[in-house]
Amino acid sequence: MLETMAATPNTDLTYYSEARAPDLAFEPLVGVEHVDVGVVGGGLAGLSAALFLAEGGFRVGLLEARTLGSGASGRNGGQVLPGVAASQTHLRQLVGAADANRIWDLSLQGMQLLKTRIARHQIDCDWRDGHLHVADKPRQLAELAAWQRELRDDYGYSHTALLDRAALRARLDSPLYLGALYDAAAGHLHPLRYLLGLARAARRVEVRIHEHSRALGYDQIPSGTLRIRTATGELRCQHLLLAGNAELGAVAPRLARKILPVRTFMLATEPLGEERAAALIPGNAGVSDMNWILDYFRRSADHRLLFGGRVSYASRREAHQGEATRRRMVRVFPGLAGARIDHAWSGLLDLTMNRAPHFGRLAPNVWFLQGFSGHGLALTGIAGQLVAEAIAGTAERFDVFARIPHRSFPGGAPLRRPLLALAMLWYRLRDRL
Repeated sequence: MLETMAATPNTDLTYYSEARAPDLAFEPLVGVEHVDVGVVGGGLAGLSAALFLAEGGFRVGLLEARTLGSGASGRNGGQVLPGVAASQTHLRQLVGAADANRIWDLSLQGMQLLKTRIARHQIDCDWRDGHLHVADKPRQLAELAAWQRELRDDYGYSHTALLDRAALRARLDSPLYLGALYDAAAGHLHPLRYLLGLARAARRVEVRIHEHSRALGYDQIPSGTLRIRTATGELRCQHLLLAGNAELGAVAPRLARKILPVRTFMLATEPLGEERAAALIPGNAGVSDMNWILDYFRRSADHRLLFGGRVSYASRREAHQGEATRRRMVRVFPGLAGARIDHAWSGLLDLTMNRAPHFGRLAPNVWFLQGFSGHGLALTGIAGQLVAEAIAGTAERFDVFARIPHRSFPGGAPLRRPLLALAMLWYRLRDRL
């Protein structure tokens, strides 16, 4: 490991962790608590749904196994993008043109909802406009041009601009990329600050939040009430939302077969100073590449570079990935070869086979949101609104997503990771070639 890398990076703590505040610590569930809707998962999807439900007059209890945002919602790259992780072309193949259009429109509503919530609840989360999808191969330039035409002609989306190499260099000081598609309506933010802002809003409307309250399972008692069990209590409710995603564990085995938790890695450099950081990405856009196994990066408000990407399909954490991530950062920005790495961490994302989100019902009063596949910062918000509408009795918009078909990962628990690792090796070779 090179000396510019932190000697023993703590993957449990992240660059974002300093945003946590003592006023947002919640007691574990103890004893029996009665609510209208129980929510399992204190990430963006669960908090968003809880906030909408409570604003609609429901009594809501939320259980988080650790602390709010300790999963992917509070430790991700901060990139806020329209659409879903699956391409619109693939969505049309899965659900037809009409529903693919509806999903795109709902994702744009999710983008607007995020911006509205930041303003309404005065959330200080370092929002910045703009995102660059960058190409490092000639074929990717053609893909970007086709993508822009599709967004403009099929979806009426006119916020993008194609940049050639010279135009891109004015926005991104890297020799690696050949061009980009700039999206003026997308952007980036501090994900944990945003999530904690939603938690404060949820607390104001009396959502009963319990941290360190891992759901161990649920069942229905003779009265017809659902019971969610933790080590120290029970949450009883009429409706249950499962929003634990990759962290849900064995609470719902039927759901676990549809997603694969994969580990991604991020770094934060030392503070580079305002002038040096601004020179790297002069327009302060978020950036992600076009590879199947992608890298993404952005500037922070305190003038660091945050750089992440790639995945590991091993169930254990792999310390060497931090150094591999640093090498890729230096390939993008050679001038950062001597920069100290202050933070290195990893996180799980909930990948589906088709990379489309997986929403639905396990029973008439048991709902779930999962499978955001690394594309959830805006989508989780609108997902929370849709499931809240469905619980209140209007499921039309929720069912647009529920109609997306999903296959289980092949091979069962013992083989699905090795099989997927082989498949992803093929995509990594494809990216390189």
